[in-house]
Amino acid sequence: MTLSPPRAPATGLRRLTTTLYGYAFLDDLVLLYPVYALLFADTGMSLWQISSLFALWSVTAVALEVPSGAWADAVSRRLLLWIGPLLTACGFALWVLVPSYGAFAAGFVLWGVGGALGSGALEALVYDELERLGAADRYARVMGRTRAARLLATVVAMALAGPVLARGGYEAVGAASVLASLLAAVTATRLPEHRVPPGKESGRWSAILRAGVAEARGDRAVRGALLLVPAVAAVWGALDEYTSLLIRDLGVAETTVPYLVLLIWATVTVGSLFAGPAERLGTRGLAALIAGAALALAVGAGVRTPAGIFLVGLAFAGFQLAEVLADVRLQHRIDDARRATLTSVASLGTELVTVAVFGVYTLLGTSMAHSTVFVILSVPYLVTAVVLGRGSGRAQ
Repeated sequence: MTLSPPRAPATGLRRLTTTLYGYAFLDDLVLLYPVYALLFADTGMSLWQISSLFALWSVTAVALEVPSGAWADAVSRRLLLWIGPLLTACGFALWVLVPSYGAFAAGFVLWGVGGALGSGALEALVYDELERLGAADRYARVMGRTRAARLLATVVAMALAGPVLARGGYEAVGAASVLASLLAAVTATRLPEHRVPPGKESGRWSAILRAGVAEARGDRAVRGALLLVPAVAAVWGALDEYTSLLIRDLGVAETTVPYLVLLIWATVTVGSLFAGPAERLGTRGLAALIAGAALALAVGAGVRTPAGIFLVGLAFAGFQLAEVLADVRLQHRIDDARRATLTSVASLGTELVTVAVFGVYTLLGTSMAHSTVFVILSVPYLVTAVVLGRGSGRAQ
């Protein structure tokens, strides 16, 4: 008699991925996203004030990124994943109830805290659960689809933002964003977590943090993987905040802005679905992907036409795909006990570089068009591609 294979791993994998994709979708279903820069501008904020809000968001994440990662290694990661969206919901509520610089700043602090709690914790929980199911080799595919779920939510939010804004103003857009965050928190409570947090002594977050930093300093492969994440993720992550301003400078109607932003993110969403096959690219292939995306960004922004926005979308899709691949390289190189900590160290590097990019963008943007600044900020990616390609050649 032929025995059927056990169903437990397949059932567990299905539960993990279904809940994960639902959580990711709801967490990024933020209707405020494509219009919050416009909300700030319409409230009377200057470019310097808007940039300072973005920087405050990143500074908050910088301050909490690594401690929260160590905390996620010391306690339940699922706990942090549902607390985060609750804080984000409070921040969005502040923005639309009392629109002012102080409320915007407080909202970004809450959003930054919520994001820091989930950063590192989500990747660690997913990798450990996949490893328990004997499916760690599916990590790239699962995380690529998770990114796609987030991006699909962003696309849906952008599609809805225009009509909702037209009917109910920023208040309606904000209410929808708060509701989505609350639903994300509820969904996070359903994520499976079989890991048992360490004991009190070994589980102190300060001890875990020291061990994680020591691993990063002592292992060259880990250190290289840590540095690659911010090199790929930071610049385009900062540029993303200015896309609505880039598009508005083209002279299109205000109500058209969300739809062109939607075009960008629809392209990025499709690109994320190729994370699994793209894992076979290797180091030189990754370098070529980054270089191609950099050229698409420069050309797309430089032509200053609505058609060029599609090239910006292709560039962002390339950077998003490269970011997933950089995360995969990191997860394969780090120890399970410090997974969230070291993932957060990589995120900390991303946030630090992002803050620097906000500063550079503000300095350049005071005397240059947004399109010109986008072109200039494509250069760091060409440098990253060259360094990565040369490193691959030396390794061989």
